[in-house]
Amino acid sequence: MLAIANIAVVSNDLAIAWSDGEESYIGIEALRRACPCASCQGEPDATGRVIKPKVSYSEKSFHLESYQLVGGYALQLRFGDGHATGIYSFSYLRELGTSSVGM
Repeated sequence: MLAIANIAVVSNDLAIAWSDGEESYIGIEALRRACPCASCQGEPDATGRVIKPKVSYSEKSFHLESYQLVGGYALQLRFGDGHATGIYSFSYLRELGTSSVGM
């Protein structure tokens, strides 16, 4: 089972040490732009069609104010612009960390 052993903000990255010994470094801006909430990614209508809303960002959008564990499976992040509705599952965070290698 994927779990977080340690987490910290290092410069402009969220650094995660996973319980299996792996580490992820995910840029704060990348985290905000990848927010999985319905306000950022849209949600299906009655026909199943998802229309992604236009999301506006400010400088504060890319400042991570805080984070908290959600059960044993996710993190909820609060950004400087007040946005805090995204629930980032551990598997999603791991995927984001893997896809940002070399960026």
